[in-house]
Amino acid sequence: MGNHHRTGNDDVVFEIDPEAASGRHRTPSAGPGAGVKAGVVAAATGALLVGAGQMGAGTAAAAPATQTIAGIEIPQGLLPEGVVVPAELAALPALDIPELPDFAADLNTQAQQFLAGINPGTSARTVQPVSGTLTSTFGSRWGAHHGGLDIAAPIGTPILAAADGQVIDAGPASGFGLWVRVQHDDGTVTTYGHVNDYQVNVGQRVNAGQQIATVGNRGQSTGPHLHFEVAENGAKVDPAAWLQARGVAVTWVDNS
Repeated sequence: MGNHHRTGNDDVVFEIDPEAASGRHRTPSAGPGAGVKAGVVAAATGALLVGAGQMGAGTAAAAPATQTIAGIEIPQGLLPEGVVVPAELAALPALDIPELPDFAADLNTQAQQFLAGINPGTSARTVQPVSGTLTSTFGSRWGAHHGGLDIAAPIGTPILAAADGQVIDAGPASGFGLWVRVQHDDGTVTTYGHVNDYQVNVGQRVNAGQQIATVGNRGQSTGPHLHFEVAENGAKVDPAAWLQARGVAVTWVDNS
């Protein structure tokens, strides 16, 4: 802390070096009860500082390197040179101060629960997987069931992950030439078929709107397009209804 010297009377004068860096002497405790413990130390050391101002230099003894009060270590430099914690204080039992609750975390949890309560239908972000022209819908087509949507677009048009998830397939697929399949956080699986190439790997985590492939004309295809499928619990569902239920207003032209 500063140094001290005798003046003409018995008072001890402390000279603070104005060039000395201010701030903490050591990293403070991070627990919620740290402030309570610091208050105890401050109260006790405050009394010591008052006593130190009243005693002469001749009464000061060599202080040990580490001093404690009730089991709490006093930071170096907090006490003036030569001031020693009385044995009565040093010998006090360690304070058993319970940890205070983490009010910030508790409030954050309550806020999330409140928002979920007033808007229970909120789901993860979902996006339109490609831009283009809708040429074929979900359902009966040419005497067979068509399990997805066909969206025509030029070769190389970006294909986006419809929602957050993990890539479970990326590569050759019968009938599709090349495909990418993503399993989303709720278990839904989306399929992107006839792609020209892909930019992801199996096991990779992707986010809604992230490019995963480009439109192609591979496999059993009559022209460049994306075949987009959605499966819930292993059963194919109408991708148009799935997107609409998640608040997606598609921009493709309906030419089906």
